Amino acid sequence: MTFYRIARIVNTYGIKGQVKVLLDTDFIEERFAKGNRLFIIEGDRQVAQVTVAHFRPQKGAYVVDFEEFNSINQVEAFKGMELAIDNQDQMPLEEGSYYHHQIIGLEVFDEEGQKVGVIKEIMSLPANDVWVVKPAHAGKEILLPFIEDVVKEVDLDNQRVVIERMEGLIDED
Repeated sequence: MTFYRIARIVNTYGIKGQVKVLLDTDFIEERFAKGNRLFIIEGDRQVAQVTVAHFRPQKGAYVVDFEEFNSINQVEAFKGMELAIDNQDQMPLEEGSYYHHQIIGLEVFDEEGQKVGVIKEIMSLPANDVWVVKPAHAGKEILLPFIEDVVKEVDLDNQRVVIERMEGLIDED
């Protein structure tokens, strides 16, 4: 089974088997709905399968109760591990929308086929996402706005993105 990471367990919470998590998902209500099946993973290894009993915000993080645990002693070992779903359970996205993990690591080329760099990070801003690209040659990081005028093609099968080199977009120094 392939997993899709949705949160990191940062600590226990209270004494009744709850954990405190930092989220890495946009579908909070759906992912953590009561009765949902999640997996606790370490690397690519499944440690436990759990069922969400309760979920709530708590000072910049979230607290999750699982049906399977009722004591701090049962969840102490999970600190630092991750919560995940089966990769096949990802929410479908609109055409032209992508999960961050699908984009990070893609090679970026201009319309002439010249390699620009590799996407290493995504910044989610109010207007649009901005892809942070490590340049193919030495230089400053390139910030690519994910808009139609710049991003011409996203080819997940071939792990590449084609962009239009607009003036001022890429530092030519």
